Amino acid sequence: MRLAFRSLGLGFGIAIAIFALFHFAGPWFFLEGRRPFQLNFAAGAALGLVLGVAIDRILRIPDGKAVTAMALAAVPGMLLMAAVGSHFAVFFPSLNPSLDKVFGSLMLWFYGFALIGSLWRARCA
Repeated sequence: MRLAFRSLGLGFGIAIAIFALFHFAGPWFFLEGRRPFQLNFAAGAALGLVLGVAIDRILRIPDGKAVTAMALAAVPGMLLMAAVGSHFAVFFPSLNPSLDKVFGSLMLWFYGFALIGSLWRARCA
């Protein structure tokens, strides 16, 4: 039970941090050109992978519970970011509304790599 609350709390915290980051620094994430786009997705993958690999240490849980913890942490973020993405222009009025697809893809990329990292961590433990 404690694992669930800690994981969900971490998930909500990450979602709030992502929202704040895009709210205040959103234009920096959506620069024109192929290179900034590729850098965003590479950074999202790297940060997600690091989160997934380190989830057991972050929450101080056994290695075998890494996948469960990461799944519970990813669910609130994925649901909240889906809601934000569906009302992108409302939440981020300073950004072009057509960027909602890029935002959604970036969120799926981040959370997908976080889940892969936790699977890798649990498998190697």
